[in-house]
Amino acid sequence: MSKRVVIIGAVALGPKVACRLRRLDPDVEITLVDRDSLISYGGCGIPYYVGGDVNDIEDLYKTSSHAIRDMAFFENAKGIKVLTRVEATEIDRKNNRIHFQHRDTGEKQILDYDKLVLATGASAIRPPFKGSDLPNVFTVSDLHDAKSIKTLMAQGKVGKALVIGAGAIGLEITEAMTDLWGIETTLVEMEDQVLPTLLGKCIARVAAKELENKGVELLLTEKVLEITQNTENGQLDVKTSAKTIGVDIVVLAAGVRPNTGLAYRAGIATGRSGGIVVDNRMRTEDPDIYAGGDCVEIRNLVSGENMLMALGSLANRQGRVIATNINGGQSHFKGTVGTFCVKIFDLAVCKAGLTYRQAKETGFDPVYAVVAQADHAHFYPNAELIYISLLADRKTRKILGIEAVGKNGDAVKARVDAVAVLLPYGVDVDGICGLEAGYAPPFASAMDVVNNAGNALDNVLAGKNRTIDAADFLHDFGHEKARVLDIRGAKEAAPFKEKYGERWLNIPQDQLRSRVSEISADESFYLLCDTGPRSYEAQVFLTSKGVANTLNIQGGYAMIKMIAPEFI
Repeated sequence: MSKRVVIIGAVALGPKVACRLRRLDPDVEITLVDRDSLISYGGCGIPYYVGGDVNDIEDLYKTSSHAIRDMAFFENAKGIKVLTRVEATEIDRKNNRIHFQHRDTGEKQILDYDKLVLATGASAIRPPFKGSDLPNVFTVSDLHDAKSIKTLMAQGKVGKALVIGAGAIGLEITEAMTDLWGIETTLVEMEDQVLPTLLGKCIARVAAKELENKGVELLLTEKVLEITQNTENGQLDVKTSAKTIGVDIVVLAAGVRPNTGLAYRAGIATGRSGGIVVDNRMRTEDPDIYAGGDCVEIRNLVSGENMLMALGSLANRQGRVIATNINGGQSHFKGTVGTFCVKIFDLAVCKAGLTYRQAKETGFDPVYAVVAQADHAHFYPNAELIYISLLADRKTRKILGIEAVGKNGDAVKARVDAVAVLLPYGVDVDGICGLEAGYAPPFASAMDVVNNAGNALDNVLAGKNRTIDAADFLHDFGHEKARVLDIRGAKEAAPFKEKYGERWLNIPQDQLRSRVSEISADESFYLLCDTGPRSYEAQVFLTSKGVANTLNIQGGYAMIKMIAPEFI
């Protein structure tokens, strides 16, 4: 008798396991089961469907050759049996059986298995405050919610919207409603930054400013307390810790929770973060049961701790591993460094590894450097700046993470990807300084921005580059009497001298050596140039002349302009 494989969940991981397994074994009996009617769709494309970049909802569950991935497709083209609108209710591990119930008819069914795959995914969290279940309060966890939101917008019934949660989904859905549909959108986040689990504060500030520049009302360090229906105008009144906002719809983007109830009832172990525990072969503690995708914990290859990482890219790679191993192979999924990217209006934001806060919580002594540099040779037309924050452990010099933002998304992602592949192998600062990257003026500088991020961090660790974050400079400059030494040209510095008077000292770089006597060794200075390298050189020179109380503003004026254009 042929091997019987049952797969519960048919969105990302489940179909990948099924199709890979069919290619490995034409005779294996495969049954793919899902509680929904829509299967095998690109969930990460939901915000782009809502926003109009993807016109037809069917595009999210079509193949590249335009075939619709439905029950008939899997059965006729792949030889895979599919059951939809069917919910698994119990795993009988002793007898290798699954109990199901058909959601439309209530009919019960039992399937026997030799190998079982749990691809149950994750569900959007509905916060426990009053009104989170009211009409027109949506999540964006599936295509049904997406279609409902888009239908309301297309009918002109949404003029104001509020999004709760500034994680990746929250930012994407905020852009989707604001950009194409012109909806007045408010984004509420209880933490003090956007993307709080994914970015450090420096790059997060750039993302936040982009949201505000595009008309989004951003409310940080603010909680939603309740949502009520306004009986007079039909709107939803959202009460936060600061005020009440009237809107037409609310989108909950407060995170997801792994769907582990079925596994838990069967006695299958879950971990500290709530996901199913699996080994490197994606097996649970039961050798006949595999699991993957959004419902499992995976190892963070930088920190060594287990984590949840809900990404379709990881689910697909895990699906291939599971299918190979069910077929008798020896494939392993070792973990992730948390590589992530998101589009926010005109900017791309990417990261890999740990944030500063995560590194500190894990026990590292983190230190970072920030650089701003053109994504290709400065003399080649249409260069765009990339801002990179590179993080390392002070003692070991091991690279812990990289974050980047810029307008050219492909260029930003390429830099982060180049470092991401090295993180599992313990690459250190010297490795990034010497990282080999392709060079031609249309694509990069001769000394790539990634190399210069490593160089800047090397100088910070050596104590030569004493830095201050641009946001910290703005705060301190507004509350203290310390002065700025601006080594840019007189023309660039003139508006600042006029606005800030004696607090803004301008000595261009080519005059610094001859005018160093004008700088008192008893004073403190913030050093400023366009992007940071020239002010670092000035710091080294001033230190040699006994002027040691200086801090180099990381990313220079370019970073200040990105996060606080009103400074001048």
